[in-house]
Amino acid sequence: MELRRSMSVHKLGLNVVGALLVLAGVGLVAMNARGLINYRAAASRHGGEVVDLGADAHPQAGQHGSMVRVVGVPTVVESPHDPEFNLKVNTPGLLRHVEMFQWREVRIGASVHYELDWVDRLLDARRFEDPTGHVNPDRFPITGKHFDAGLVQMGGFKLGPVLLHALPGSRQVTPDPAALPTNLAASFSKYGNYLVTSQRPGDPRLGDVRVSWDEVPLQLVTIVARVDGDRLVAASDADDGKGYEVQIGDVSLFDMFPDLPVPPELVLSGRILAVLLGALGAFVLLSTHPGRRDPLLALGLGGLAVGAVAGMLWLGSDLRMAGAWLAAVALCIVLVIWRLRRTH
Repeated sequence: MELRRSMSVHKLGLNVVGALLVLAGVGLVAMNARGLINYRAAASRHGGEVVDLGADAHPQAGQHGSMVRVVGVPTVVESPHDPEFNLKVNTPGLLRHVEMFQWREVRIGASVHYELDWVDRLLDARRFEDPTGHVNPDRFPITGKHFDAGLVQMGGFKLGPVLLHALPGSRQVTPDPAALPTNLAASFSKYGNYLVTSQRPGDPRLGDVRVSWDEVPLQLVTIVARVDGDRLVAASDADDGKGYEVQIGDVSLFDMFPDLPVPPELVLSGRILAVLLGALGAFVLLSTHPGRRDPLLALGLGGLAVGAVAGMLWLGSDLRMAGAWLAAVALCIVLVIWRLRRTH
């Protein structure tokens, strides 16, 4: 009687251990799948999962359409050129500013006064409270313009226009008056980082013009964008309405997108471990039945339990992944039927 009771307790203990091992396998694969599903859902808001190519990245087969992270200093292959002033600078973008010395109306409380100052837009003196003696010129002789580099690369990738304009930073360019065309050299002289039409640059007069340029500095940047052949472009289908990110320095993906959850690590190893835990649990459960200690049968049963849960979890987000798991479940079913028939 005592022996029978001891055997019953031992069998119950094996059943509990076996069930816990199967549940551990199922829980591990569920946690693995849920973490990856959540990460992919968050990544899709910014264009999709990002492949980290790091520094000195070059286009490779199979990358088309993927979101990638690249790091480096952009290389200007075809520099922008301001043809009117014959100014060429090794920069991704060159911006010409034009200002005119004009009257402007200044209001402080109820009082109004007028002063001459450099302004980058035309001020219509007819709108002044007192236009008498404060008449401004009616047009700018030269307008401001933006000049893009013909070709800028990041490693082996060409930067699309959106990314080119997104490169951060600005610094003033020092112009070279010796490079001016003849027709402008007679009108403009260098004053600091400006070219001015003033005869006395330190004492400008109404209607004088000054021109300056800003360039985008070449510096270390991190870019996340979509691969389109040999180009990096914005992901037009991104839910965030942007589809790219550009930041100064070597910035990690999770600093660029703080809303991204940390994806599960060692995904394949986790899946294998989950199946092995399920198989071990099934083997322990089978060991309580005489003649059923069959490792292949246990593997089939464990894989069946783990695969069914994983397949159901992936059904709503990735049909290919769900199909792969359900195909594995079908193989496990075949294995189980085969081993049961062999046993009988």
